[in-house]
Amino acid sequence: MRKSISLIVISGVLTLLSVELAAQNGTNSPYTRYGYGELANSSFGAGRSMGGIGVGLRSSRQINPMNPASYSCMDSMTFLFDFGASGQISWYSDGTNSQHDFNGNVEYMAMQFPILKKRAAMSIGLMPFSHVGYKFGEVKTTEDLTYTESFEGYGGLNQLFAGLSIELWKKRLSLGANLNYLFGTVTHSATSVYSIQNSTYVQTTKAIKIKNAALDFGMQYVHPLSKNDNLIFGLTFSPKTKLGNVTYETTTSTSVVTDTISGLAYDLPTRLGFGTSFVRDNKLIVALDATYQKWSEASFGGRNDGFNDRLKIAAGAEWIPNFYSRPYLNRMKYRAGINYSNSYIIVKDKGYNEIGATLGVGFPITDQRSFVNVSFEYVKIRPEVKTMINENYFRLTLSYTFNEFWFFKMKLD
Repeated sequence: MRKSISLIVISGVLTLLSVELAAQNGTNSPYTRYGYGELANSSFGAGRSMGGIGVGLRSSRQINPMNPASYSCMDSMTFLFDFGASGQISWYSDGTNSQHDFNGNVEYMAMQFPILKKRAAMSIGLMPFSHVGYKFGEVKTTEDLTYTESFEGYGGLNQLFAGLSIELWKKRLSLGANLNYLFGTVTHSATSVYSIQNSTYVQTTKAIKIKNAALDFGMQYVHPLSKNDNLIFGLTFSPKTKLGNVTYETTTSTSVVTDTISGLAYDLPTRLGFGTSFVRDNKLIVALDATYQKWSEASFGGRNDGFNDRLKIAAGAEWIPNFYSRPYLNRMKYRAGINYSNSYIIVKDKGYNEIGATLGVGFPITDQRSFVNVSFEYVKIRPEVKTMINENYFRLTLSYTFNEFWFFKMKLD
């Protein structure tokens, strides 16, 4: 009965989140006017609270799509379901003007279950790949003509993934892969309103529609240091992907004509990731990640001069005072982390750096297997030149990790 109710609840959540993800707008950053927009954080629950790590993270109690090799470490009788949502407050300033905004959206959802007895597991999920959302403008004067120029963008890309992990060497070496399906629409609009002929306006809207598959590969090796201590090494690789199924549409209000262009080159870059973590069973995790993306070799609309290679470094830790004690505070998971990255987009030959810090807590449910995770994240976007816009945002993420024995068979005497 309990499993039937859980299935109904999970099915309902999956349906609602699918609709929400398709319509989300998780940012108001003017930098999302360029490229694919703001790249989404692909870490779940615990990893997000630990600075966004995941390449070297291996845990049987959570789903970690950042490295598909991690799926195989789950218990052979366990079913995992994870979903999260977030809200953020953002501050923008150009040195003269400032603006505050609030955004909220669904972050991710996924399920994971064992296959092939104890040697493999599979994960299926949906999460955002990028966000686009901005709206700004100004009044301009040219000779005797005054007009208002405004820019607006919205949309983003979503990522549906199905991953498989196999344990080749028992409790030591695992390999995994994710098959991703990217889909979504990014829309940019530019409008000029002239104070003549009863406010004449000219509007141009460009929409990029993407539907394409991509692959991620991962490996994890566990090196035992003692009975309870392990050192984990992780590697990930994503090959450069040409997004062949892309439609580019331009609509102009003056002639109300839509021009559809297919065949322009759009790419996702080669990505390499390395991560390591020290794990003391049911007590401590300390992890470090480095991810490198070769964006300079990726095309966007047939051009390859608007991107910069991106490096992201993240470090984090999780501590449990005493997992087996009675006091509730001792069984909570306390997490913290930091991260640094440079921008993949170039604006007038310049970019920006992104610095973040995270704190989080995992609240155990009565069965000690499921958790409610709370993550607090502060990020500062620091541009290379003062004329670019400074951004600061504070994000709160809530997630629920459902962990239950679904494949356990009772034996009666």
